[in-house]
Amino acid sequence: MSKVNKPAPLSDTTDYQIGQDNIQPFGMDIHNLVFPISAVVIVVFVALTLLFQDQSAALFNDLRPWLTTQLDWFFVISVNFFILFCLFLAFSNLGKVRIGGQDATPEFSYPGWLAMLFSAGIGIGLMFFGVLEPVTHMLNPPLGVAAGSEEAARLGIAAATFHWGMSAWSVYAVVGLALAYFSYNHGLPLTLRSAFYPLLGDRVWGFWGHLIDILAVFATIFGLATSLGYGAEQVAAGLNELFGIEPTDLVKIILILGITAIAIGSVVAGLDAGVKRLSEINMVMAVLLLLFVLFTGPTLDLISKFAVGLVDYVKYSFPLSNPVGREDTGFYHGWTTFYWAWWIAWSPFVGMFIARISRGRTVREFVVCTLIVPTLFCLLWMTVFGGTAIEQMAAGYDGVKDTVQNWTPELSLYRLLDQLPMSYIISLISLVLIVIFFVTSSDSGSLVIDTITAGGIINPPVPQRVFWCTFEGLVAIALLLGGGLGSLQAATVSTGFPFCVVLILMCLSLYKGLKHERI
Repeated sequence: MSKVNKPAPLSDTTDYQIGQDNIQPFGMDIHNLVFPISAVVIVVFVALTLLFQDQSAALFNDLRPWLTTQLDWFFVISVNFFILFCLFLAFSNLGKVRIGGQDATPEFSYPGWLAMLFSAGIGIGLMFFGVLEPVTHMLNPPLGVAAGSEEAARLGIAAATFHWGMSAWSVYAVVGLALAYFSYNHGLPLTLRSAFYPLLGDRVWGFWGHLIDILAVFATIFGLATSLGYGAEQVAAGLNELFGIEPTDLVKIILILGITAIAIGSVVAGLDAGVKRLSEINMVMAVLLLLFVLFTGPTLDLISKFAVGLVDYVKYSFPLSNPVGREDTGFYHGWTTFYWAWWIAWSPFVGMFIARISRGRTVREFVVCTLIVPTLFCLLWMTVFGGTAIEQMAAGYDGVKDTVQNWTPELSLYRLLDQLPMSYIISLISLVLIVIFFVTSSDSGSLVIDTITAGGIINPPVPQRVFWCTFEGLVAIALLLGGGLGSLQAATVSTGFPFCVVLILMCLSLYKGLKHERI
């Protein structure tokens, strides 16, 4: 039998060289169209939002409900498709394809790789919603379940995990796998446009590629701004709880500016000395906080809830994924549709992160581990924090319940901790943890945006990263002043919609690219 030749990488079919369209003004190294267009549009957006705060607030507060009610079916069907597409890749013959080529070996051990996937699933969002969301869904359950019932308590944890589990990670997996495959297997630039080479050919280096990368920048920066806004709200609430500092807009602005300055310091220190070290601290503190709540709360009950939660998650995911005939519109539009748009906006950021650490893994390994490991951790997080809050309510404590009924979501974590030992110290540690999450999101996000706007160059000059780090903070400030969390959510949904179309086409391109392999 004759030996099958290894297929030629797609880079052999194009004359494009990474960075060939770049220019070097003021010691920088930027793509001559993607960087200036993205930068100018974002600068103008920040300026107009700050100049016309009342008008911006009215626009954003009307925009979000309109988008979530009109586009609900599109987001839900799209995310369902992403899950099915990922499972198809994992369990088809294409799952044998190895990222980096058949001779590639993993850069990281299984424990190290899984830990990094693990850490990517933890963010400001889990700190903000880990207590709030299970309790909210228990008190206002979807699917017609009776509020406050035993089933509602179980559904609360399952619904929260549904939003943070496999559905979210299928979005990240699509982007991460596409970026990793076309970069490591075919030598194309580590940027979103490369994933469309099988569909567009050399046109991907022109107008259509510029448009894809610019949309990725907008989606990422507004997705990050939403997370930074939530973080600012929660840190401001913590300062009020611990030190009596009123959570005014000025305080939130100072917080965002101060934390952005720390993030810039991390960026200047470099990937290993700054971002990596903070991420490691971040991970250890999050796990310790999780263990503290687990072992000082109703431990045995929480362990039981986790086992039951696995079954409930599978059971309820199917009706919660249904886009037809939904009567629980508050849950469907206010939570699910917004979350799907948020994950889509975040996907270039998280996708590029997991792409950079996944060389040497097969497609099957990549998909299974990316979907399963973070989902299990998110279920554990929601069970421990949400389950403890639910048990506190059953025992007669209404602190967390009041934050839901009065809608002060930024206080939910602190009200939970009030009932645990050493509440003041643990609340202070949680505040520090949120700040570190804040910093790592900002500096990691600036790295991703910088790579995209530098035409796929892995290590562009530091000043560019400083620029994007600064403007991530300014966008968050502008949106907070121009309508608060509602404006942040509206911006996320509005950028998530066009980028969702990009992701659907990316799936087609990735499938076509993987078929290029001879397995």
